[in-house]
Amino acid sequence: MAVWNYTGVKEFILVGLTENPNWQVPLFVIFSIVYFIILVGNWGMIILIWLNTQLHTPMYFFLSNLSFCDICYSTIIAPKMLVNFLSEHKSSAFYACVLQSFFFAVYVTTEVILLSMMAYDRYVAIANPLMYTVIMTHSLCTQMVLACYLGGLINSLVHTIGLLKLDFCGPNIVNHFFCDVPPLLKLSCSDAHINEMLLLVFSGVIAICTFIIIMVSYIHIIIAILKIRSAEGRRKAFSTCASHLTAVTLFYGSLTFNYIQPSSQYSMEQEKLSAMFYTLVIPMLNPLIYSLRNKDVKEAAKRSICRESTAS
Repeated sequence: MAVWNYTGVKEFILVGLTENPNWQVPLFVIFSIVYFIILVGNWGMIILIWLNTQLHTPMYFFLSNLSFCDICYSTIIAPKMLVNFLSEHKSSAFYACVLQSFFFAVYVTTEVILLSMMAYDRYVAIANPLMYTVIMTHSLCTQMVLACYLGGLINSLVHTIGLLKLDFCGPNIVNHFFCDVPPLLKLSCSDAHINEMLLLVFSGVIAICTFIIIMVSYIHIIIAILKIRSAEGRRKAFSTCASHLTAVTLFYGSLTFNYIQPSSQYSMEQEKLSAMFYTLVIPMLNPLIYSLRNKDVKEAAKRSICRESTAS
């Protein structure tokens, strides 16, 4: 039977993005704006999809869940980070830190898997357009999304349970702006080799499996697009997956840099910059990527604005 180890650490001190006091207020202002844009952009996307029946399709069902994940994991990070910018004692209770790490891992893993499901959806839409509604039923889409959340939960539980089995007897200074698994493992006075291996293996398996799904889907998408005779037809087909491809490139690039590398090559300063990008910058950019490059979303937004103006 597993026994939780004793920990002498009652709280962790978060270093944050920088220890320079002159940067605290400017960073607070910048990331307050970023977090506001994240909330407005992603909630706006969810509400827009919910209100417009034209967007009640598998593609936008996945997109609304993507926006929900962006809101969740940025909210797990941003409020505490903003408070710490203005606080002298940037502390987090031990179990609050573990919970932050747990929920962050749930939603960030869910988003990774969800992006691969969205790639499969685009493959079916472009390679088998006549069978799209038959294959991508509401029941199947719901099951796919639930599988994404389940995968996120399982991955997070493995690392969180492993974290709780370690001893933390000091130091308690986390060189990060939130409680993530890798910097916490660095502080353990127990042997964290197994935890590091589990982190590398699970992250690697999830990344490789989802990457294969995305690559195979896009290979078939490219083949299907090349078979389209008209240039306009090819352009329209590619435009339906351009937003997703952009989001995948940004998200996978920054996330892979963080987790799929040996601990000996792990740099906390590089990790913080990369983490800032995928925890706050990408959730801010995703609604812009999907709205500015998507004709259906722009038209739905115009209709909603027109209805509000008429009602007024």
